[in-house]
Amino acid sequence: MSATAKKTAPLPADILARKGGLPLVCLTAYTTPVARLTDPHCDIVLVGDSLGMVLHGMESTLGVTMEMMILHGAAVKRGLSRAMMVVDMPFGSYEESPSQALRNAARILRETGAAAVKLEGGVEMEETIRFLTRRSIPVMAHIGLTPQAINTLGGYKVQGRGEDRARVLDDARAVARAGAFSVVLEKVPATLADEITAELPIPTIGIGASAGCDGQILVVDDMLGLFTAFKPKFAKRYAELGETADAAIAAYAAEVRARSFPAPEHVFGEEAQGAKP
Repeated sequence: MSATAKKTAPLPADILARKGGLPLVCLTAYTTPVARLTDPHCDIVLVGDSLGMVLHGMESTLGVTMEMMILHGAAVKRGLSRAMMVVDMPFGSYEESPSQALRNAARILRETGAAAVKLEGGVEMEETIRFLTRRSIPVMAHIGLTPQAINTLGGYKVQGRGEDRARVLDDARAVARAGAFSVVLEKVPATLADEITAELPIPTIGIGASAGCDGQILVVDDMLGLFTAFKPKFAKRYAELGETADAAIAAYAAEVRARSFPAPEHVFGEEAQGAKP
């Protein structure tokens, strides 16, 4: 089947069945137009809480709210027909208790049409993930660098080096044991990502991890060159749309100031009654 062939959107069980198979293609999206662009090519489209930084100019993801995630999630859903949508649970929406997590996860699924939620954390979230999955809430886990915990992790640092390797391994085992159908490995050494991928029965999705993971994810604005505040090492630029947009806006501004836009073909003249507008 070609990358653009029509197919129905996969479910979490279908993603789980892809373990060890053809790598999963995942990107973020936050709007309907971008969702439509990603849909023909991706297995999973994530409405990430990175939208706080990418779209709203926040310094981190900590200020993102449930309302923001639901608003953008509903917008992305309108642009999807073949990719599975997953929505991030924002900071503060699931850490208090499993019951809090269930209430907010159910709201996200109900109001966005998402197939699953994603939450950050390993061993400390095992009980919560198990509580959700046993109540029909599919969960994508996220370990390694967890952006919602940057204040305790000391910033956006690689996780799992040296003695910290055992902690990340324990986190991976915990989320798989709890019933997550997949796990994002962010900013961990490639050898550790390969070890986790070989051991876990669920797909691993790398971002700054290893080509040996069961899939890969990037922030779409990073890979298109639209987000330029900073560039993570792992964010390969497949285009430089930010530069293209800057040049286009500069050309528009110059033509307006020179009164060369609008040109005659862009304005309306006197026309006979009944003529098409």
